[in-house]
Amino acid sequence: MHLHRLSGFIFLFLSLAVFGQSREDKIYHAVDVFTAHPSAKALQNLANAEADFWKSQKPKTKGELLAIVVLNCNKGYYENQFGQVQNAVSSYEKAWQIYQKNKLGDYDIIEYCLKPLGNLYTVLGDYDSAENTIKQYYFIINTSKNYPDTAAQKFAAILNLSNVYQSSGKISSAIEILENTLKTEKLSNIQKGILLNNLGNNYWLGSQNSLMLKNASDNAEKAFKSSIKYLEKEKNQSETLSNSYRNLASMNRQWHRFDTADSYMEKAEKLFLETPNQQPRKVAKLHYEKALLLFDEKKYDESIQEISVVFKTLIPNYNSKNILPNQDQLYAESVLVDALDLQAEILKINEPKKALKVFELSFYIEEVLMNALVYENSKILMQLRSRNRTEKCISIYDQLFKKEGKTQYVEDAFQLSERTKAGILKSYRSNIKNASAEEKQLLQQLQNLNNHILKEQQKGDLANISKINQFIKKQHELMISLKKIQSQNPDYIPEKCDIKALFSKLENDKAMMVYYFMGSEKLYYFVLQHNRIALNYINITHLGIPRIAQFIDYFNSPDAITNDISGYNHYGKDVYDLLKLPLINDYSNLIIVPDGILNFLPFEALITKESKTTNFAKMHYFLNNFKIAYNTSANIYVNSKSNSKSEKTVLGVFPVFEKTAYELSYSKKELESIRNNFKGKYLENADARFDNFKNNASQYSILHLSTHASSGDIETPASIKFYDQEVLYSELYNLHINPDLVVLSACETGIGKLYKAEGAMSIARGFQFAGAQNLLFSLWKVNDFTTSVFMSDFYKNIKNDASYFEANTHAKRDYLNNKSIPNAKKSPYYWSSFVYYGSISTADKSTNYIYYVISILTVIALFLVFNHYTKWKIFTRFSKRRNTKK
Repeated sequence: MHLHRLSGFIFLFLSLAVFGQSREDKIYHAVDVFTAHPSAKALQNLANAEADFWKSQKPKTKGELLAIVVLNCNKGYYENQFGQVQNAVSSYEKAWQIYQKNKLGDYDIIEYCLKPLGNLYTVLGDYDSAENTIKQYYFIINTSKNYPDTAAQKFAAILNLSNVYQSSGKISSAIEILENTLKTEKLSNIQKGILLNNLGNNYWLGSQNSLMLKNASDNAEKAFKSSIKYLEKEKNQSETLSNSYRNLASMNRQWHRFDTADSYMEKAEKLFLETPNQQPRKVAKLHYEKALLLFDEKKYDESIQEISVVFKTLIPNYNSKNILPNQDQLYAESVLVDALDLQAEILKINEPKKALKVFELSFYIEEVLMNALVYENSKILMQLRSRNRTEKCISIYDQLFKKEGKTQYVEDAFQLSERTKAGILKSYRSNIKNASAEEKQLLQQLQNLNNHILKEQQKGDLANISKINQFIKKQHELMISLKKIQSQNPDYIPEKCDIKALFSKLENDKAMMVYYFMGSEKLYYFVLQHNRIALNYINITHLGIPRIAQFIDYFNSPDAITNDISGYNHYGKDVYDLLKLPLINDYSNLIIVPDGILNFLPFEALITKESKTTNFAKMHYFLNNFKIAYNTSANIYVNSKSNSKSEKTVLGVFPVFEKTAYELSYSKKELESIRNNFKGKYLENADARFDNFKNNASQYSILHLSTHASSGDIETPASIKFYDQEVLYSELYNLHINPDLVVLSACETGIGKLYKAEGAMSIARGFQFAGAQNLLFSLWKVNDFTTSVFMSDFYKNIKNDASYFEANTHAKRDYLNNKSIPNAKKSPYYWSSFVYYGSISTADKSTNYIYYVISILTVIALFLVFNHYTKWKIFTRFSKRRNTKK
């Protein structure tokens, strides 16, 4: 890539007269000198040329600024060539920022900046930034009349966008955009071949990810073979042909058709080697794929040799004698992560402890990658990548514990599990405390723009594309500014759980904890109590998840349980047994940290003993054995805000929606019941606006929202209705509240798009991000009448000094024992929807104890003073009497 502005004799002349050059010419000269002899060391010369330019106090001309843009694009290109991927991203970001801010032109910013920047974001796992960048230049191409070679650039945008969709798990979107392009656009054979290769990749991933795509495997194979037919017709397509053969090799490898896979891989490698000057990353990727094939063929020594080639290709000064690279040699590169993970898989067979050390290196690289991310979605996807590795590490720790009996192995397994549990929420809470005012403002603006984009996209065909692009453009500018600030802060390191503090809190709360980690093959569960931690697992590959899902399906409608009471009894007991839950314990308080699909499971409604009764009140619910509180992670439980003993005030939000299709008639009874017990402010009907709620939320200890909510779906985020508008869960992030309790008396407030590591993207999560630590929310669509009855009992219990989690349990038991409620309405569908997340202890116990002691001491002191005073009076009187007698 040569971006020379000057050439030939003019360039030669100016090289001899460098001191007479203008600032603009000096910058171009520095670029030309570098591109003539590029090297990693020479990059510093470009950095120096730019630094000298910015030091000058003279006004900057547009020509000079464009020269700086060209310098940074060249710098980014070669930084990428030399393996300095994050530096390359920074250079391209700087070029784009200067180009936009100064409204520059006369330069192909798409080809030389935005395209490579979008691709690098994809490599680093920053999928939101990648998608935004590609959509920006696709919009520029479509709206610019003067842009050269529009068709080729459109093709590149679609191809790159499909890569982003594929990498970020949006398989259906990738397939849709590829198939639509193949049907509607005029494409060359090369373009068809490349798109078909991508299409095959997505079909194959769809077949593996259980997306229920019809004939996905067959469609994938057909697409790869069609791709080869188109590409074979053209010259100089060795690399793209190689990609299709490699995909066929990967497919047959996973089918265990090793001879076929080997044949395809040989063809792929031969074609790849015909392509000159390949980037180190592409070379390393090929050798990793060869290593993976050899591993599946159980040719471990040969696989290790290929992995060594990966390290040698990507790591400068790599010493193959050590086999493993040192941590200080590693950098943000996903191919290195893949190679290290494969190395650990091989070592796991005979050297499990060494395998754990290798996995640690993979975790380290992913932390480096995570630190470069700003968008929440990209962070979640990065966190998900480590789940399989975490499961393998837990398995190794479990085996070592059984072999050696050291409890440290179980603690290490627990810490590793905790590391991926709600990591984004935990890091946000931790970082926001120390964030500068500027950083907080940028975060808020970034989130607001994201909400605007989502809302506009929800309009479907009526969405304003130009408006969306303007939001994306601004969001990208803010993201770059935010990255600059965050890069100055220490790197984020996942917070470890203080095991001693955890045990201490459990003892103080008189509770045991059951903590789940949902893997792809096993469901691990830790049991913590009495300063001991135990680890066990359940095999879930074939039957476990379907059985849990079948039980959860009973809560899809009000009639599902009443129409099959015996089936509910059976599956409730089946899942109770599957999850190995305790029947009795020293303590009646139980903390559950769910994971995966268990986030949607109402544990209290499980059946501990199967019976034939049709009387719902007499069934053997898990509710009868334990008072249950849930938590998102162990760390969040340890640091959760205790229930305050001070006077409780309520901010109630009751839109009611009278005389509309959304009317909540029993919401009024709920309102009166709470108002009779607690002082506060109650926003009714038109007063229940979002702005009213925001303005008052920080002033009350309990926030109660009685309204409608939706869990959303794959495309639509979870939302909650105020009188004037529907609010997305992510719009709640910026509230920055610290209430004692949030009660979400609405449908599906705990349901949303589910990520194993992070949990559900729900309304409840929105409030957790806003600062709420104790929450009561629902897992499905709740009934208006029964909710008002439950809430009435819940608040009466709080009024009687029950803690929030006890109030929840007592309200459910009271509901079942309420003789005025008919049997049909005592179905678990009606009473078990609301779950409590948060602390189970009451605040200020130690403080109250001190006050109690002080009070007693004060009474004693007063008694002593009074006693002393009484004695003195008696003595005085006695003395007077004696003196009188004298």
